[in-house]
Amino acid sequence: MAIATVTLNDGVKIPIYGFGTFQIPNDGSTVKAVREALALGIRHIDTAAAYFNEQEVGRAIRESGLPRKEIFVTSKLWLQDHGYEAARKGIDASLKKLGLDYIDLYLIHQPYGDVPGAWKAMEDAQKDGKIRSIGVSNMSPKIWNQFVPQFEVKPSVNQVEFNPYFQQKKLRELLKETETALESYGPLGHGNAELLRDPAITKIAAAHGKNSGQVILRFEIQEGVIIFPKSVKPERMKSNMDIFDFTLTEAEMEVMRALDTEKGRHDPDAPGVAEMLLANYDVHADEK
Repeated sequence: MAIATVTLNDGVKIPIYGFGTFQIPNDGSTVKAVREALALGIRHIDTAAAYFNEQEVGRAIRESGLPRKEIFVTSKLWLQDHGYEAARKGIDASLKKLGLDYIDLYLIHQPYGDVPGAWKAMEDAQKDGKIRSIGVSNMSPKIWNQFVPQFEVKPSVNQVEFNPYFQQKKLRELLKETETALESYGPLGHGNAELLRDPAITKIAAAHGKNSGQVILRFEIQEGVIIFPKSVKPERMKSNMDIFDFTLTEAEMEVMRALDTEKGRHDPDAPGVAEMLLANYDVHADEK
């Protein structure tokens, strides 16, 4: 089964369903998980410098035997490497660790510090063919309005927290202006048991012979959101993909839309976020 793609604002086609590798260790676990994902037909793999597993993602891709052009690879620049020169080095470091000639989508992972300088380096890397598409992550409406008007190239993607309890409605209105796609991390609410047991969702699931997770993922895809649920268990990975043989009715979609609380687990606008992230993730630790 071929997974559908959507065309980003720069003409690049991206699969609507991918596989996220956040918190999968680089002890062979990432190679195994990405290999399983590719075997199931997933062709969109999401990693980051700060996931510390780019090397294993690249290895799994090379060992898959699949043509490079068939696999969509996303990675992200850590905020330690913001500023023009540091970002240029960061991009090259990601390419080297992945062992790839180009990255399909590269994102500003956390939007703090010298974001404009980092973005200019990404624009230049795109012109040089090192990156096909450039985007951002964790940009709230406030942060978007602070930085994006300064960019020459508008982001193709904004990867943010999104699930039925946090539907990012204000942000999505803003993204329409630049035709920027929204990608969801934590599409199942980070395994939120309350969300998975929500009576409105379980009722819809029963009507379709599906589970709550499948209904949630189906809702997100029908909302035009690009998703990449994460699981290292092959049976769960397979179950998460079992969402392309049914469609939610407009009435069911309205029920799902009504679940929005407008609150997520992560607030990019909170004070001290950049400092906390820098203190916890050092992408240059192995160079010291």
